[in-house]
Amino acid sequence: MISDDEIDAYQRDGAIVVRGVFADWIDVMANGVAENMAAPGEYASENAVTEGRFFDDYCNWTRIAPFERVIRESCAGELAAKAMRSDTAQFFHDHVLVKEPGTPKPTPWHQDAPYYLVEGTQTVSQWIPLDPVKEASLRFIAGSHKWERMVRPVSWADDSDFYDSGDWTPVPDPDANPEDVKVLEWALEPGDCVLFDFRTVHGARGNTSASRRRALSLRWVGDDARVVNRPGRTSPPFHGHNMAAGAPLRDDWFPIIWKS
Repeated sequence: MISDDEIDAYQRDGAIVVRGVFADWIDVMANGVAENMAAPGEYASENAVTEGRFFDDYCNWTRIAPFERVIRESCAGELAAKAMRSDTAQFFHDHVLVKEPGTPKPTPWHQDAPYYLVEGTQTVSQWIPLDPVKEASLRFIAGSHKWERMVRPVSWADDSDFYDSGDWTPVPDPDANPEDVKVLEWALEPGDCVLFDFRTVHGARGNTSASRRRALSLRWVGDDARVVNRPGRTSPPFHGHNMAAGAPLRDDWFPIIWKS
């Protein structure tokens, strides 16, 4: 599933790719994505683009059975725990991202962690493509999960500040100074899985190809994850969660799927 060398690379760089690990689950995931797009949830977004279509939605696993099957029945939980070097894998949320052909808008460079109500050193997102991905692949700044300050979170719609306050480092532009950072990216096939820490700075190119780019992302936390207060509404917001800062995530909302 994942080798010791791959786990070491994940801990060092904050992002790796594991080949073919979800190959047997592509049809199930594709059915879930189709169901999600046909009946979007409350957080669905048609991201502002001048060409094409960039759809995303999250937190639908409790109403879309194929997603719950993948979360509970596949190797996702065990894979997450091993990458995090955690004794447990607790499910945080699902996220569907679809860039239709001819959608040149890139996904801006960002970290996921500042948007979330949880923090910790044991976190992982599993980004699983349902279509071959070349030009529209994810890109990561190696080692950025160890930066002292997190990157300023922005609205994807207009690049405005996501929060009204906070001590953030400016959004980087690795393409402007490529000699300053190491950027990781991979061509991907359906069933491959990119693993990355919530704190790893990443973005994605636009989809200028003639093919769709569908992806399902599964987000997980480990043993040391704790609730954190942010200076505004988080994304996802998880209204009425009633969790205090410093507490573990409540396991009736965020189930522990795998234990060692």
